[in-house]
Amino acid sequence: MTDEPRAQPPPAQSYEAAAERLEEIIKRLDSGTAGLRETLDLVKEGRTLVDYCATELEAVGKGLDELRLDDLIARLESSGSNRDTQPE
Repeated sequence: MTDEPRAQPPPAQSYEAAAERLEEIIKRLDSGTAGLRETLDLVKEGRTLVDYCATELEAVGKGLDELRLDDLIARLESSGSNRDTQPE
């Protein structure tokens, strides 16, 4: 291994791949065997992966919120149409 800084890795292809790589990084850092330069590189890569995962989780959360909102709208519209068809 050289002491030259490594280029930043491209973002993971999926949340799962990023999470798996983060686990590998944590194990390597926890082992205490990484040198100073490798530790710095791993921390930088880990930060990039954490940011990626946070963005993915936020996007999924927004998607779930939209689904819930769509479901709520459908229920409200359906209960409103039920009132319109029921005799008073």
